[in-house]
Amino acid sequence: MSFCNFSHFADLHLKGMMMKTYLPPVDSIERDWYLVDAEDEILGRLATRIATVLMGKHKPAYTDFLDTGDFVIVVNAEKVRLTGTKWDDKIYYRHSGYPGGLKQRTARRVRDEHPERLLYMAVRGMLPKNKLGRKMLTRLRVYAGADHPHQAQQPVPLS
Repeated sequence: MSFCNFSHFADLHLKGMMMKTYLPPVDSIERDWYLVDAEDEILGRLATRIATVLMGKHKPAYTDFLDTGDFVIVVNAEKVRLTGTKWDDKIYYRHSGYPGGLKQRTARRVRDEHPERLLYMAVRGMLPKNKLGRKMLTRLRVYAGADHPHQAQQPVPLS
């Protein structure tokens, strides 16, 4: 006696009723430019919206193994918010690769020295950890102030 009977799947496949993964042609993928104002936005909530657009999950033609995302320009990254006491409690770690080379910085110090890195690191952590995720991250442009050099692309505000 068989525990699982998959013969009905074979019947469906022969009848042509199996679902097929949608594969958009690579030359038909259109990339839009979006502008995000990070002023008074909570860091994690903003990063999830940005990561969704970079991956292309907001499009009907989203396919997880293809790069279907759009460009995102973030301005006023220095005015992003963290809730609670995270400015002093949240610690970012990195390692030099040498013994005893663990470095740490608080979120406040990262914001004071490189305000755009706070949002960049948050979005990077929400993207896939592979070649595709690194490719998606190249379409993220983060600026500490209100100005950006991408006016020619006519970015649309992200709602």
